[in-house]
Amino acid sequence: SRSPGGSAPSGVFAHPLLPHLMFRSRRASLIQRLWRLRCVTPGPDDSHGALKPAAHALFKKLKDTELELLLRAVESRGAGELGCVWVELRGSKPGLPASLLLCRLYRWPDLRHPHELKRLSCCRSLGGEGAIHCCNPHHLSRLAIPETPPPPYCKISPFAIPSKCSGALDNKRKVWQDTSLSRHSLKDGYWCKLAYWEYRLRVGRLYPVHDNFVNIFSELPAGNGFCVAQLASRNRSQAIRRVRGKIGQGLMLSQEEGNVWAYNRSDHPVFISSPTLGLAVHKVLPGYSVKAFDYEGASSLDAWRDPTEGPCDTHTIRISFTKGWGPSYSRRFITSCPCWLEVLLNTHG
Repeated sequence: SRSPGGSAPSGVFAHPLLPHLMFRSRRASLIQRLWRLRCVTPGPDDSHGALKPAAHALFKKLKDTELELLLRAVESRGAGELGCVWVELRGSKPGLPASLLLCRLYRWPDLRHPHELKRLSCCRSLGGEGAIHCCNPHHLSRLAIPETPPPPYCKISPFAIPSKCSGALDNKRKVWQDTSLSRHSLKDGYWCKLAYWEYRLRVGRLYPVHDNFVNIFSELPAGNGFCVAQLASRNRSQAIRRVRGKIGQGLMLSQEEGNVWAYNRSDHPVFISSPTLGLAVHKVLPGYSVKAFDYEGASSLDAWRDPTEGPCDTHTIRISFTKGWGPSYSRRFITSCPCWLEVLLNTHG
């Protein structure tokens, strides 16, 4: 209505289509942002824009809350403990599974098959079957497959220092003391303890792990776990500081169905060794997972004995951040690595 004298309208009335247009504009903005965040380099079987129809069809099926959660996961590159992005499977047309599509779009353009992926233990749809499942690309990791099979088990400890070298090492620095847990020291309630090392010096106390998975990190915007940045140490060398600066989001360790898995969340490789992985030190690239320990396989190693070194601990995993060791590297022993982690497994808890 107009005011007396034919002046301008006294009030502004909302257009009946305005809320609908605002809703469409917000949703379209979310989809545009998600599409811009895709990997720049397409996969070998994809040209630029080849995945666009499938991606937009998937985005159309997601609710606004799911689109926002997916956007936060992609923008943060999985930092923190973000929830699942649920998608309904019913009525889906044949094509790429949602998880494979989003992993190829945002993480690994060269990914080909779903069996190359492993769902993380923090995902609520882990091992689940049903009408809906999680398609958060950062709730999945890529399986690390060794280029060659690991060598057969050997009666020589993969962690022992050869007797020929031990004397020379002892003259240079204090003898390294193992932190392996004795059977009598184990208590119920945790499945492992973590020991953080800088060269031959253990820094901080043993960290018990009670949950099924734990994050070991230096910088993580959100989430709980073992933060090595909080561990103080005197006279840190520049080499240690450089490696600590690269740990970032670190890695996730999880206990799943008789195995221990390690997932590299950082931007740099980690190097892993355990008795059930054989004598080889395995390089795990960012975004990849490896079965770091097999309890059943370790049961056949309990009889390991070395006449010079004594009993060998068959329930320990060792992980070095960014630096490898062994015959293929300049560092022969893990105690020559600036920053590394010892995982002491509780087999009697």
